[in-house]
Amino acid sequence: METRLAGKVAVVTGSSHGIGRAIAVALAREGVRVAINSLDDAREAEATLQEVRRHAEGLHVEADVTTPEGADALTDAALQRFDRVDILVNNVGGGKNIPFPELTLEAFEAALALNLRGAFLMTQRLIGPMAERGFGRVIMTTSQLAIKGGRELAHYATAKAGLIGFAKSLALDYATTGVTVNAIAPGRISTEREAGKARVSTEWLERKRSEIAMGRFGTPEEIGNTAVLIASSPGGDYYTGQTFHPNGGDVMP
Repeated sequence: METRLAGKVAVVTGSSHGIGRAIAVALAREGVRVAINSLDDAREAEATLQEVRRHAEGLHVEADVTTPEGADALTDAALQRFDRVDILVNNVGGGKNIPFPELTLEAFEAALALNLRGAFLMTQRLIGPMAERGFGRVIMTTSQLAIKGGRELAHYATAKAGLIGFAKSLALDYATTGVTVNAIAPGRISTEREAGKARVSTEWLERKRSEIAMGRFGTPEEIGNTAVLIASSPGGDYYTGQTFHPNGGDVMP
């Protein structure tokens, strides 16, 4: 597929490891200059930056994009280095299991802030200039749990579902400007299940794997490839307001 991405500029939030890292590297392989972002994990961020720089120019900005100050810092650094941003991947997010009776207002609002606020702040800063130039790609990393829900994850699923609504609304607002806005809702991804990091038991993971139509979890690289498709032109030109579902057939909305 002809991606026509060489020379474009991307900002990928939350990109020091996992899915964010895979997206940043996948874009760099297409010749995209990439500003990666992290918070308090400089070692992993440096490794990601070096991988990006094997393929294209890269920049690392340590900033908390869920705050206006952090969003400004990342935006300003990217614009100072690259002059513009063509692709924004809102990947910052996360959440841990909390039974609903134990879910506090503070924890619920923290999930919304982590998963939604950064996407709002970064998009608000960058989508206008994209529209003025007549080209832009905004991609939200959401989750299949936004579609199917998750036990003890009401806060997380709610926030991820919010990203889908956010993407659809912006897609309508910017549909005639050359800017597309889409979401990726990954299923189970292997790096999120490393030893010692799983939120659930090994037995549960094995049972879950057996329920997936393809019989395996996805890889971060497969999510990176999805982002490349959405960002590409002309390949991605006619997708907007869509939620892509790389999940091996686990969820078929």
